[in-house]
Amino acid sequence: MAKKKSDDVEPTAPAAANPRGILRAPVEVLYAEELEQLIKTDTHARPPGWRMSPRAVATYISGGKAGTMTITPKYIGFRRLVEIAISTLVTDRSLLLLGEPGTAKSWLSEHLAAAINGDSTKVVQGTAGTTEEQIRYTWNYAMLIAHGPSPEAMIKSPIFRAMESGSLARFEEITRCAAEVQDALISLLSEKRISVPELLTEVPAAKGFSIIATANTRDRGVNDMSAALKRRFNMVILPTPATLETEVDIVRKRVQELGTNLELKAAPPAEEAVTQIVTIFRELRAGQTLDGKNKLKVPSGVLSTAEAISVLANGMALAGHFGTGEVTAHDLAAGLQGAVVKDEEKDKVVWQEYLSNVLKKRGADWRPLFTACSEHNS
Repeated sequence: MAKKKSDDVEPTAPAAANPRGILRAPVEVLYAEELEQLIKTDTHARPPGWRMSPRAVATYISGGKAGTMTITPKYIGFRRLVEIAISTLVTDRSLLLLGEPGTAKSWLSEHLAAAINGDSTKVVQGTAGTTEEQIRYTWNYAMLIAHGPSPEAMIKSPIFRAMESGSLARFEEITRCAAEVQDALISLLSEKRISVPELLTEVPAAKGFSIIATANTRDRGVNDMSAALKRRFNMVILPTPATLETEVDIVRKRVQELGTNLELKAAPPAEEAVTQIVTIFRELRAGQTLDGKNKLKVPSGVLSTAEAISVLANGMALAGHFGTGEVTAHDLAAGLQGAVVKDEEKDKVVWQEYLSNVLKKRGADWRPLFTACSEHNS
């Protein structure tokens, strides 16, 4: 990812309020004001089925200006990767976002769908239990038995609905699905139509249809995609943040957004606290300190950017409901313990060695966090 100084991040423009009663509103609701402004000021050509031009989508994802409004960056990284992803969706190829856990694959796919179609909710979540019917269609069996096959008795998958409407469908964690389920996509992506033999018909995809899939590189060997399926996708690999400064920017921005959306009753963590958490994660993830002087044991957990965001958000929740409203080292220590120690037998030793050999030897600024973590690890 391209290096950015912390003061280079665009100021956050006000997003639409999260509707009450909804734990996590779709991003097209949260960022409705920015999307509307981009559509209003967009002067470039729009592909069939798109609400805005590829240039405007890139501005929405990477940040910039729409008239007088500042568009906040949703993905902080190489803008060229974003442009490649968007260009893929203009063609008849589908898009596969690959990367380590926590590299914003799902986040980017959701925002791409929101910007292009205004609807990021046509989603298939890949799991070991995902079936071919969830990719194609199934039936209301009461109606099927009573009246036989009919369009009214059909239950269409998100991908089916995307094909009909000429919009984007999202397929999360595609490699978590069994190989035979994945292969149900091959004919859909090749022929751009879905066959319904029960109704003696085929449904062609309208212009604008495509699929954005995500896959976790940690899942290689679980259910690897076939060569035939891979050929139907253009692949974009999302790297982990290249620098400490970039990762701190990402984490700070997302923690502030989560604090607002979840109405956490605490101030966002101080810059120093964010930097310390990200530093710990980067060092344990890499197996060495940032200065390269000390080799470290690597814990079994992922320790991704998303995990760092979770630790800090959890610290805000603790500070807001059980503390002073200001995030302290004690609020962060419990979350750190849970993030690092996934395997009680192995990871507790790794974490203890890190505390004793690295954190303890750092300056006074690190002393409160070291003390709090040591108490939780005792």
